[in-house]
Amino acid sequence: MGLQSCKKASALLDWDEFRFVKTVAEWGGLTAAAAQLGINHSTAFRRLESIEAQLEMRLFERLRTGYVPTPAGLAMIEAAARIETDVTGFARTVAGQGQTLAGELRVTAPVNVATGLLMPILATFCARYPQIRLDLILAEQALNLSRRDADVVIRASRKPSETLVGRRLTGLAWAVYGRADRIYGDLATEDWVVPGSAVAAGLFAPFIEAQAPAERIKLRINTVTGLTAAVAAGIGIGPLPCFEGDADPTLRRLSDPDPEIGADLWMLTHPDLRHAGRVRAFMNHLAEAILPLRPRFEGR
Repeated sequence: MGLQSCKKASALLDWDEFRFVKTVAEWGGLTAAAAQLGINHSTAFRRLESIEAQLEMRLFERLRTGYVPTPAGLAMIEAAARIETDVTGFARTVAGQGQTLAGELRVTAPVNVATGLLMPILATFCARYPQIRLDLILAEQALNLSRRDADVVIRASRKPSETLVGRRLTGLAWAVYGRADRIYGDLATEDWVVPGSAVAAGLFAPFIEAQAPAERIKLRINTVTGLTAAVAAGIGIGPLPCFEGDADPTLRRLSDPDPEIGADLWMLTHPDLRHAGRVRAFMNHLAEAILPLRPRFEGR
């Protein structure tokens, strides 16, 4: 089948078919793609067969290791990415012009920040703006605001993305904590609980290497969530955010806040959304609520 014929056939395809093919490529096969799309495997199989029949061209090589796009498949995936960019860009533009204090607002934050900080603030926000529906996404990794994975991101960072706009809410102090009912000597001789090397893009790695001998590390955790519980359980001492460690009466500080592992808490959005009524209302509310809590977060 020639390129012109392929173009004519692809012109008849729905945007959902482009998105479907892109999802199959991203997940490497039909089973994972079907789960992601909320359909069963047989439906996904028939759908791909139908698209390929319409194009009269195979889009994937079916290998034992997974589905690998053919040149035609790659062209369709690239077209899907362009369409997705255009659609999400249009959606951001429209959303950014909306001034009504109603509708859905997607907010993403790390789990420990949400559970230790956000919930009372979200409660007062919901009471203040009853027509706004919050969709809270708890994630340690950064989501893509250009794709509108979220409208507002709350993120601990030393240097937030230059493509986003927003404000610094507060500093986030960290210190070493242990159980309040134990006596500690030289911290290098104690057992340790530490964040994994991938947490915060490796921010903790130099500190841990300098403070905690490798043979004394009893537990590594791949997120900040769970560190406080692990120290409180007596597995070992470890670095904790002061707003969590100071709030737990079973714990006590074993060091001053260390700037090497400190960061800032940022509230950010996409430039296209900064003037949207829902976004502006949420960001103003959060900034007001955080202000009196700054001493707690800065470890003062």
